[in-house]
Amino acid sequence: MSQVLIVDDEAGMRAALEANFRRRGWGVCTASGVGDALAKFRTAPCALVVTDMRMADGDGLQVMQGVRTVAPETPVILLTAYGSVPDAVQAIKEGACDYLQKPVCFEQLEEAAQRILGRSAEEREAGNWELIGSSAAFRGVIARAQRVAQTDADILMEAESGTGKELLARLVHRTSARAAGPFVAVNCTAFPDNLLESELFGHVKGAFTGANLAKPGKFELASGGTLLLDEIGEMPLALQPKLLRVLQEREVDRLGDTRPVPVNVRVIATTNQSLAAHVEQGEFRADLYYRLNVVPLSLPALRERREDIRELAEYFLRKHEPKSQPGLYQLSDELAMQLELHDWPGNVRELENCMRRALALAHSATLGPELFAPVVTGPREVRGTALLPGVTLQEAERQLLEATLKATGGNRTRAAELMGVSLRTVRNKIREYGLPARWAS
Repeated sequence: MSQVLIVDDEAGMRAALEANFRRRGWGVCTASGVGDALAKFRTAPCALVVTDMRMADGDGLQVMQGVRTVAPETPVILLTAYGSVPDAVQAIKEGACDYLQKPVCFEQLEEAAQRILGRSAEEREAGNWELIGSSAAFRGVIARAQRVAQTDADILMEAESGTGKELLARLVHRTSARAAGPFVAVNCTAFPDNLLESELFGHVKGAFTGANLAKPGKFELASGGTLLLDEIGEMPLALQPKLLRVLQEREVDRLGDTRPVPVNVRVIATTNQSLAAHVEQGEFRADLYYRLNVVPLSLPALRERREDIRELAEYFLRKHEPKSQPGLYQLSDELAMQLELHDWPGNVRELENCMRRALALAHSATLGPELFAPVVTGPREVRGTALLPGVTLQEAERQLLEATLKATGGNRTRAAELMGVSLRTVRNKIREYGLPARWAS
């Protein structure tokens, strides 16, 4: 488990957090203040820092800034009393990953820690391959994105899974006048419908049962920077009018509040489906679609830029080769040809996994065609699912859904793609038919 640095000038709080983290298998280092924390971090950097906001010798911002000078990618979580919420919001804008209000629920803290570390690992894993590729189709998209970055226009990205939509969004942010501001990403499928509104727009204390403290939404946290709305096509219809109003007025209404809060944010929305088709099917508002689609961007699928495949494969080869043997492994021409002929339904993500697998199975320094084992992405045959005459349409639908989920190993997104429906439809049908709970979440 990862190592966490806990910074708090209250001995009781340090001890309680340390005991809870250690009980869950974490490695723990503690510090009693800003100076102590930075001295210990310089000696032994940790994967995560959890720091109190206000301490006797300084504050959490100083801890965060000091950590960034040593290890810029290290995530920081702030713990704050209610009175210092505005400071915490400012810290989020300056790069803190999250903040929690005291008294802290440890389960909530650990969930945030695991989520942030998982996201950081994914970002490191992704590397910088959004800039790799010399094909005209790919370089054209990059050039268009960099031109759009110089404006404040909202962007809609429609592209297949694994093509690098979030990485392109980050490129837009990094090359824009908003680069010094926060980049905040929200996956619209990651929250139940009743929580997504609060997550996006925030709430005041007492707005609903369990809202014991006020909380700013992602729009406020992203103010001055960029907000990425991932999987926008899965946003509930009931919530879409409120999003439309925010995009038009550039102000948010927190749940339970009577005063709008102005926000200064560029919105980038991404989807792996056709939003126009969702509009035709009545699953997405036409006015919201037109408001989001100020500048459309689309990353080409890997099969549409085959001339980039070898370059990408060699990049991943260097990225994942043993550090003790740099440059040892090489692609054979036969393997390169196979890679270029494959359709890559999983796109660049699938190609990277393929190269990692080839390295793991290699028996010589030259990687040959025998190491190429593309993943079968279509539904596997599932015995016992043949439909009998007279079965109801509802039962046929249930059997088809269950068979598809089994065939995809419970991957709801892939099941939705194979069945030609939205992810939200799959989730709703899982609940409707009482299928195993592991497929519902």
